[in-house]
Amino acid sequence: MANKHGDFIWYELMTREADAAQSFYGSLLEWTFAGSDTPGMDYRIINAPAHSVGGVMQLTPQMIEGGAFPAWVGYVAVDDVDKCAESIAHGGGNILMPGMDIAEVGRIAMVTDPQGAPFYIMAPSGNGESLAFAHDRPRIGHCAWNELITSDQGAALHFYGARFGWVKDGAMDMGPMGSYDFIRHGAMIGAIMTGTDQMGPPHWNHYFRVADIDAAVAAIDSGGGKVLNGPMEIPGGDFALQGIDPQGAHFALVGPRH
Repeated sequence: MANKHGDFIWYELMTREADAAQSFYGSLLEWTFAGSDTPGMDYRIINAPAHSVGGVMQLTPQMIEGGAFPAWVGYVAVDDVDKCAESIAHGGGNILMPGMDIAEVGRIAMVTDPQGAPFYIMAPSGNGESLAFAHDRPRIGHCAWNELITSDQGAALHFYGARFGWVKDGAMDMGPMGSYDFIRHGAMIGAIMTGTDQMGPPHWNHYFRVADIDAAVAAIDSGGGKVLNGPMEIPGGDFALQGIDPQGAHFALVGPRH
């Protein structure tokens, strides 16, 4: 079944050192990598054990001079990239990269929401279903949760809801940190929360699933990364953490403790 408008369908790591990033994440998440034959660009496909889940893009000096930095960015499926980009701009977001076609892949644009969190919108050319976000069941190496850190929770809920059909479905009281608002799009896809100064500017955290959270911590340490927060137990019994990879990209993981 093809993905619908508003689904997360792909995750991309922008990095200064693709070889080093491949080594770090390969040992951490059981990922393998393959070339994409993208003309003029070092772009590698990330494969979990059963499905492709994302890509690694080597940042060029020109991209870095233009303000690009190591980061994970999600792709949201849309019916029409240009109409959606126009709506995003009209709603206070920004267009970082206008719509462009990628042969045999689809049309994409890179945008931000009104608070500045970056993401891609994409109209895929194929009809297959992406399982990069594992909405159906836990899948090792796939994204399990999409968490928006924002400076204006109410405005963000309205912005994404109006454009992608996302709805709030419950909340968790986090005391002084406010409400952790769950978001649903058919399946539960993640949550929106108000960030703190320590969390940095508005951004998305995409949590990838590991088989053992403690083994993941060891792999992060041995691979030259750093755990910033966690592991902390979350509802359902899994544990979550946020970290930073050796190239400076923030990432997040979720999984059980054995």
